Amino acid sequence: MTAAGAGPGAPPGWPREVPPPQAAGWEAKAVGWLLDHCPAEYRGYPVVRRHPRLLAWLAGHQVDAQLEAARQAYAQFRRDLEAPLGPEVVAEVLATLEEEGARLIALRRSVRLVAEALDRT
Repeated sequence: MTAAGAGPGAPPGWPREVPPPQAAGWEAKAVGWLLDHCPAEYRGYPVVRRHPRLLAWLAGHQVDAQLEAARQAYAQFRRDLEAPLGPEVVAEVLATLEEEGARLIALRRSVRLVAEALDRT
């Protein structure tokens, strides 16, 4: 989840779960938050955990892939599933996919902000 900022000093779009970059220990919270947005298996790779900037880069790719998948689902839903699910479900599914797309766009911004802050440390 993201918010307009995590408090004073946090830019708009900064994840609320991560303290602002000037706060002591923010990097450790950022690593946990980034891992939450990656496949669970990434927690088991020591190189990923040791290098927060690498983790942010990987998380960015994960979020981009999820966004692309949501966009493809939106584009293909009617062709692939409208008939078996019925027309009464179409509007609800499309609204859900739109909501998910908006969430992923905000998440992508948050990941980029965290990555940029990690670059400055």
